Amino acid sequence: MIKYFFYISLSLLFFNLLLAKDINIQENINLSFTCDLDKKIIKNSKYNYQTFLAKDLNEKGLDKFKIESLKPDTLSINGLSLFVSKSEKLSVKVVNKDIVLFRAIDQEKNYSESGILTIKSGELVHEITRNIKSENSEKDISIYSCRKNKENV
Repeated sequence: MIKYFFYISLSLLFFNLLLAKDINIQENINLSFTCDLDKKIIKNSKYNYQTFLAKDLNEKGLDKFKIESLKPDTLSINGLSLFVSKSEKLSVKVVNKDIVLFRAIDQEKNYSESGILTIKSGELVHEITRNIKSENSEKDISIYSCRKNKENV
């Protein structure tokens, strides 16, 4: 549990540090992954940051998770969600040799998706936040283990 708290804190720290510099793409990458869901943390009216193992959920991993970036400002993420796949929605785009960090938020600023992928270890944390403006905001934080399918740098 402490490990996941660390990942969440680390991702929030990255977002806070990078808000002043929302786009920072330092590497051209073309990576394809197959990801297995490890755990999901849910915060809503029923659960207060309760952790569920993948075996307890009726959800699958990501078969075709793909990331492409081109310096200086292009980032495309496919296979995670339809919302994130629309590249014009990505408001934060950070890519270097170690991490890929992204955030997308809707026009009403009431729904967002963000994620951080550690390229070497293949750990992916994907966070979905609903009803941001409400006191009863909801979060789904999915933690994946990913394996590279191919790499073209």
